[in-house]
Amino acid sequence: MNLTTVHTVADLRARVSRWRAEGLKVALVPTMGALHEGHISLTKLARTQADRVIVSVFVNPTQFGPTEDFAAYPRTLPADQKILDAAGVELCFAPSVEEMYPSGFATRLHIDNLTDMLCGAARPGHFDGMAQIVTKLLLQAMPDYALFGEKDYQQLMVIKRFVTDLNIPVSIIGGPIHREADGLAMSSRNRYLSPEERETATTLSRVLSSITDRASRGDAIEPLLETGRQQIASAGFSPIDYLEIRDAENLELMHGVIDRPARVFVAARLGKARLIDNMAIIPANSDA
Repeated sequence: MNLTTVHTVADLRARVSRWRAEGLKVALVPTMGALHEGHISLTKLARTQADRVIVSVFVNPTQFGPTEDFAAYPRTLPADQKILDAAGVELCFAPSVEEMYPSGFATRLHIDNLTDMLCGAARPGHFDGMAQIVTKLLLQAMPDYALFGEKDYQQLMVIKRFVTDLNIPVSIIGGPIHREADGLAMSSRNRYLSPEERETATTLSRVLSSITDRASRGDAIEPLLETGRQQIASAGFSPIDYLEIRDAENLELMHGVIDRPARVFVAARLGKARLIDNMAIIPANSDA
């Protein structure tokens, strides 16, 4: 195995310091483990920018609500290590909760506006916890690049915002959504789906694809979303946290007809799994 795994911030920094002394560029891919091809696509994208790639594996308790799936979230470090080794990743950082949140830890981070909608509204406190752990990881590893998937598009926008606001010296890169052959966005939470639910789950990507196609050609937003909600509910999803079209840059809610780059976002529960997805909408008359 060429992969090295470290469990402390001190060991992480020691390894990065050696790479820095050699003049090497470093990329970080933060994950919560239960790795799949979507994660590996980020490590491949990282390799195009950096000489060394770090993948962190940490199920962060502060971004889970009290009734969410922190205890049940899949923890598969040995399998993850094999996947990372096969992908040519040099370093896995797998800290304990005590390493990341030692006794007396009392700092919180909050980002206004971008966290008041979509998953921020459906999961109060989620983005505060996410921003907290990503900030810690960036300051612990001090990478040149950090990569995040566009499946969590709102998260990507929030990270870009606080990295800019806090002058953290890292380039944030978004990686395209990686999908199964039938269109389902890859997610560690897909493991919660029964075979029947897994088949039903493709409804989300089909509905988003239809909305994207019709909205880009000038159909009005509101009827498209109403039809989409009915289709998702009829398939068995409940509750539907949101199905919305928002500006691709500032996430402002859009109405009427698409006149600038946008994205359609969905979050809905199917059995034990809360699934999210999004797709880009480019107006047919746009040069974007």
